[in-house]
Amino acid sequence: MPTEIVSTDDLREFKIELLDEFKKILKEHHGQPSKKWLKSCEVRELLGISPGTLQNMRTNGTLPYAKVGGVMFYDYENIKEMLAKNQIKSRFPISRFK
Repeated sequence: MPTEIVSTDDLREFKIELLDEFKKILKEHHGQPSKKWLKSCEVRELLGISPGTLQNMRTNGTLPYAKVGGVMFYDYENIKEMLAKNQIKSRFPISRFK
């Protein structure tokens, strides 16, 4: 079996190709999860919240969910809508402080 030597230029080219592929994938998904339905652990990680906070959001109707068996699923679009609805706008225009 012939031996092939990999040079630093080969590795650099591979790195560039790999990064370009990652950028392409991220651009296709616009930084969004590739799945429509997320499990509780994925939602907690995405929002940076605790299990109790997520349960409160389910209980008070802040975030709709679907339950299949014992697993709860959340529609990614509902999460985006909830964030947009609860977005807080600054009361002070930035231009005033320039």
